[in-house]
Amino acid sequence: MLKFSLFSFAQLDTHTLYHLLKMRAQVFVVEQTCAYLDLDDKDIHPQTLHLVGYQAGECIAYARCLPAGLSYDTPSIGRVLVIEPARGRGIAHRLMLEAIATCEQHWAGQGITIGAQVYLQNFYKKLNFLPISNVYLEDDIEHIDMILQGK
Repeated sequence: MLKFSLFSFAQLDTHTLYHLLKMRAQVFVVEQTCAYLDLDDKDIHPQTLHLVGYQAGECIAYARCLPAGLSYDTPSIGRVLVIEPARGRGIAHRLMLEAIATCEQHWAGQGITIGAQVYLQNFYKKLNFLPISNVYLEDDIEHIDMILQGK
């Protein structure tokens, strides 16, 4: 059964933080063969929320929810990942629904912006995100900004 927990940076214990950083390095640096600086100081912002998905007590999914003004004019969701052995079971969809609900609970009515990898654009469209930019390269990967309008 998939369970979600939400943490501020100050609430993360060292064991959980280690697993989150390890997962992010595995997915974003190793799997995507993309050397980039993952630690961007946004993790430690006092309003940043770290959403962690657990299955059988193991961290298997993660998303970072940021307040308006940190990455975009609206709140945003980023660093979305599901570890490879857990993919293909709808966990990413459930993770995004939880991240959207988290943003709406903490920053209601502001909308949510994401910088989506282009190959995932249809996945995000199914969650009602709409493209708002042209395609651009970020760390040699095609991205597009998308927004979910506030309620």
